[in-house]
Amino acid sequence: MHGWFQKLLKSRVSLSTQHEQKVKVTSLSTLPSFTSTCCSSSPSSSPEIALSKTQKPPPALSSEMRWKRKYDLLLCHSLADSDIEEAKRLVSFLEASPRSLRCFLWQRDVCPGGAVSTEFCQAVQDSHLQALLITPNFLQDDWCKYMMHQALAEGPMSNRLIPLIQNLSHSQYPQELKFYFYINLNSNTDRGYDLINRTVLKYLEDLVKKEKTLECNTDSASNGISGEGSSQEDKLISNNNPTETSILLEVTQKINESFNDVYCDNH
Repeated sequence: MHGWFQKLLKSRVSLSTQHEQKVKVTSLSTLPSFTSTCCSSSPSSSPEIALSKTQKPPPALSSEMRWKRKYDLLLCHSLADSDIEEAKRLVSFLEASPRSLRCFLWQRDVCPGGAVSTEFCQAVQDSHLQALLITPNFLQDDWCKYMMHQALAEGPMSNRLIPLIQNLSHSQYPQELKFYFYINLNSNTDRGYDLINRTVLKYLEDLVKKEKTLECNTDSASNGISGEGSSQEDKLISNNNPTETSILLEVTQKINESFNDVYCDNH
């Protein structure tokens, strides 16, 4: 256990340093916008500027319901070096523009000096979705199993859990998750990353639709449910509705003809 905490501290320090460097590089990358303005007479730069102006983030990213939670996605993984590197690559992909998702990576984002279990449970509550990077190392790690059960306890059979498998066969998929679709990162990691991004966006888009429905219902009956409106709004991000269909099921149905890297073990 002592060695586990030493490894966690070491990986957090390394990841925090890389994150600070990435922030500096990102801030410097915004400087050319001034240069491009000054040199706008150059024909070759005009198409690039036009493209950057037309590229807008999805409306779901600016939704009020999205900002009711601190993170869009929490990523849980083991402390094996290979799993840490894979988690860092995935988070870098999701956080990069134009995706710009807010991710919780616990080696980087857990509060220094805080109890790891407490910090993780709080992060689960503060995240719209939780992703589990399930590998052979994950299955052998008791701490990872604890985190998986905490995520399940937060919303059993809800649409907030996204299992990911890597270097794992279908038969090794945890029985606790047998009713969840998983995203297979074995065959094509890039397509798997893209599917994760689309899954998160689909969840946020559904929140936007529910938010608009709630506003219409509130406007039509504003004189009788002034106190009920806030409670209905909180229900939009509730994770305890066992009758909700998994978001992965809906996404998979739309792309199953061209993308076969999502599976379900429910037969």
